[in-house]
Amino acid sequence: MQRYGQIIKIKKEKIQEYKDLHKNPYKGVCEMIKECNIQNYSIYLFGEYLFAYFEYIGADFEADMAKMARDENTQKWWKVTDPCQISLGYAGQKWLNMEEVFHLD
Repeated sequence: MQRYGQIIKIKKEKIQEYKDLHKNPYKGVCEMIKECNIQNYSIYLFGEYLFAYFEYIGADFEADMAKMARDENTQKWWKVTDPCQISLGYAGQKWLNMEEVFHLD
């Protein structure tokens, strides 16, 4: 199992919309996340930043993320959530992976 922490910025004027969207994700989106070997997934809001945590239990993260990106329901979901976000990385990058510096079970 691999733990991931990710970060992205959110547009101030889109915070409530983003929260509302996540109260009722589109059909199939959560199922695809699980099908792509992601578990224990959470998103936190701190000011204008979103922090995500999840655990990956698969064998090929890149292949699973490509599978998710091909999913029609996920693509529709991203079309409504992406405009709420501002990447902190290079053009075209979304969530940026963070380095884990400490963990205690």
